[in-house]
Amino acid sequence: MGPDQRLVTQAQQGDRAAFRVLFERHVTAVRRFLADLLRDRALAADATQETFARAQAQLDRVTDGAGFRAWLFGIARNVAFEVQRDRKHEAWDEEDDAGVPDAVIPSPDPEEVLLDRELSLHFERALGSLSAQRRAALLLRLDHGLAYEEIAAAMGWSLPTVKNEIHRARLKLRTLLLPHLRGEP
Repeated sequence: MGPDQRLVTQAQQGDRAAFRVLFERHVTAVRRFLADLLRDRALAADATQETFARAQAQLDRVTDGAGFRAWLFGIARNVAFEVQRDRKHEAWDEEDDAGVPDAVIPSPDPEEVLLDRELSLHFERALGSLSAQRRAALLLRLDHGLAYEEIAAAMGWSLPTVKNEIHRARLKLRTLLLPHLRGEP
């Protein structure tokens, strides 16, 4: 029995401390996933709280504690899509890098730093061009390391659909980023 399984069973029996441990174990990954999807740290923080509130309220639906992480990411995905629907009239300000990880390592060469930042911006734009569903699946795989089976559970898709969507996302990113990597305008 895995560590999440035991805690899920205890939390289902009313052990609030067990749910707190589940929260502490997964909150950082859920918040980061939501920030990647929503591109807004404040919205991601609110969505994280909503995700865990729903998870606690629906904990009796978890029949396989080993699948808790995928189930939790599924709830987070749904919350993110609801938030996006609610704010569909708001445009994302590309100059606000709230959702962009600080991936640039300071370099003594200012030109290299500038090129790294430009590439990060191109990557963020390319990622933003993916559909919300496809972006979520890709982020669950690349950023959060979920197995294809876990992504299928989180997204409510079949395994072939997960593989297909992630493949298409990678192809689109490659198409959009390759000219920039080659130094083309």
